Amino acid sequence: MTNNNYFNAKVTGWLFIIAAISSIIGLKLYDPILNDDNFVLSASGSSSSITLGAICELILVATATGTGIMLFPLLKRYQETIGLAYLSFRILEVVFISIGIVSVLTALSISEQHTSGMIQSKDDAQNLMATFIYVHKWTFMIGPNFMLAINTFLYSYVLFRTKVIPIQLSRLGLVASFLIMTAAILELFGIIEQISTWGILLALPIALYEMTLAIWLIVKGIKTFPETLRHS
Repeated sequence: MTNNNYFNAKVTGWLFIIAAISSIIGLKLYDPILNDDNFVLSASGSSSSITLGAICELILVATATGTGIMLFPLLKRYQETIGLAYLSFRILEVVFISIGIVSVLTALSISEQHTSGMIQSKDDAQNLMATFIYVHKWTFMIGPNFMLAINTFLYSYVLFRTKVIPIQLSRLGLVASFLIMTAAILELFGIIEQISTWGILLALPIALYEMTLAIWLIVKGIKTFPETLRHS
């Protein structure tokens, strides 16, 4: 393993960890606007925390993009098509997360306009905010669930085939990608809610996988692909 490979693996591991932490904190800071029944008033009263949540999600955008950039050369050495597919779906995931950030900040602005009297009708403010809150809901389902499932499957497949990490770990990644895809489909049809017991159970394996993989990359690094397993 070259020093360059080790450095790239270490950076990728830290990017995974920062992405996970920032996403959890960001979602929690969104509580006054996403999970409060009186979100029209609670949002403007918690504008600082919601804005901080948006900043956390921007960190998520940056680190998720970073994992795409760092893993792309590795996957490309195995097969260029898979490398490009992974990078494309990672970018799509980031795009949907970004749309969700804009939606939350727009809903916050509507709440602040109602508080300042620019939008006098609470019902009007509530209906407008609800529209953008639903946009965030769907972007959350499509980005961090659906697109995440695809890009996780792609890089986990390559790691499984090349055996550059423990095979049990790459198998966990493949299983986790199917489970989060299942969650996305069930949420799409309204069978389960995003924030629910089933939603959490189906998402837990991919969180466990990413954190375990991150630690492995930081501590152990990653080997170069064997020549016999490289694809043109």
